[in-house]
Parts: sequence; C-alpha cells; structure tokens
Amino acid sequence: MSEQPGDGSSDPGADPEPAENISGGDAGGGRAAPFEPAEEPATRAEAVVDRLGERYWRKAYGGQAAFECLVRTVLSQNTSDKASQPAHDALMERYGAEGPASEGDLAASLAAAAQDDLAETISSAGLYNQKSETLIRLAERVLAEYGSADAFDAFVTGEDPETVRDALLDMKGVGPKTADCVLLFSGGRGGVFPVDTHVHRIARRMGLAPADADHEGVRAALERDVPADKCGFGHTAMIQFGREYCTARKPACLDDPDACPMADICDQVGVYPETGEVIDPAEAPEAGGGD
Repeated sequence: MSEQPGDGSSDPGADPEPAENISGGDAGGGRAAPFEPAEEPATRAEAVVDRLGERYWRKAYGGQAAFECLVRTVLSQNTSDKASQPAHDALMERYGAEGPASEGDLAASLAAAAQDDLAETISSAGLYNQKSETLIRLAERVLAEYGSADAFDAFVTGEDPETVRDALLDMKGVGPKTADCVLLFSGGRGGVFPVDTHVHRIARRMGLAPADADHEGVRAALERDVPADKCGFGHTAMIQFGREYCTARKPACLDDPDACPMADICDQVGVYPETGEVIDPAEAPEAGGGD
C-alpha cells in the first residue's frame, strides 16, 4: 500500500517515501525540497501540482548515475516497480562495481555480458530477452560514443538538456519518457515533466492537455503550464495520484465525487458517474483543448 494521503507534507525534513516507490528507491528517490504553493496559480496545471504537494512528499530530483538511471528506466518499461526493482537490484549485484561480472564500469560490464546470463538476471522485470538485448546495445553505444559510464554521466549532467534529449532519443530502445526520466533523475533538470501512461491519462482526463494529445503533446502542455521547479515533483506525485485515485478503469469520482481530492478542478473528460462508463478522453464527445 502506498503512503497515506497527507503523510510527509508537515515534516519535509523526514524525507518520506511511498512504500511502492515510483522514483527509484532510496538511492534515487530524490531529496526533500518543499515548495510553496502559489497564492494564485497561473494555470490549472500548477493548481493541480500544488494540491498534490499538500498530499504527497515534496522532492527535488537529480544525482543518479546517468547510465544506471538509463538501465533502471529500461527495466521499468511495460512493468511495475514491484517487478522492475528486484531486476535492477539483481543486475547491480552481478554487474555493478562489486559484482562477480564487473568490468569496473557498468557500461563495460553490460557490454561484455552474455545475453542469456543478463536475461536470467533481470527476469523479474518481464520482457527480459528484449530488455537484455536493449541494455547490451545501449552499453556498447555508450562505450563507443562516450568511453565510459562516468563520461556519459558527465554528458547528461553537463550538456544542454535539448542536446542530451536528442542524443538519448537517437538510441534504439529509448523513447521520450525514458529520455526525460534520465534528464530528471540523473540530470536534475528543471522543467522536465516525463509522461508515462498515468500522466498521459490524468492530464487529458482533467483537462490539463488536449483530450487527443499524444505523450509528447501532454509533455508540452505540462512543461508550458507547470513552473520548472515543480515539474519533477508533479511527475512522480501525479503517478501516485493515478495509482490511488485516478485509476484507468475505476477512478474514485466514479462512485463518489467527494472521494477524489481533485474533483473540483477536474473536467472528468471521458468519465461518466451517471452511467458508470469510463472511456479514453480522446473518444469523449465533450473533449476540449485543455488549459
């Protein structure tokens, strides 16, 4: 079960985490960094993030080793944290600095890995054959273009964010969400709002982005309307909100509008409490253009 509503907001120094960590475990879960809600939010998207800040932990992100962050994000694709976290831990135990298959550099270790061995190591993450091939290919490319995982980290944290994002997106197996997670969790870049399935659904359902927007359209809308220093928190907190309240098939407002803390600032695009129907916002007849 995740952190209960309200936990962590009164004592940011405690640096609480949800039990089901959506930001990468203790090693990469960010640091307590409370922000002040705006007296008059400039946009509804900012008002939503401020409301989430009253309910969940408030954090700033950055500091993960870039290649390990890339590995972790690939492992998380199309699966849950509960499945991907053990896969990450097993991978680091075998191929990390102290592991039996270590080459002294994580990229070098994975580039030298036997695909079958790596697939077995990460089997809990699902799609392990595909993901092991992707990780080996990414490791080989990082070594060829940057020389080491440390050099790749320096590139991610030091270069212009758009340059880094373009370079990441040029790697086979890296999509926009993966690239943005590396920018956020490793680079600590302000103004980056990664969009996963939860964020994509919620932003359109609430009317914060056009109902027919793709992931990139949602990202553009949120990065435009949420202050840069609130984007990283908004990403992780919106995911947690989606897990607790605004689920895909049965959002909390479906049975009881008062059960959702965002009901008064949500357009409920594609959600019909009168009939119990829930559809993709893009298919809703009342779909609008967002804020």
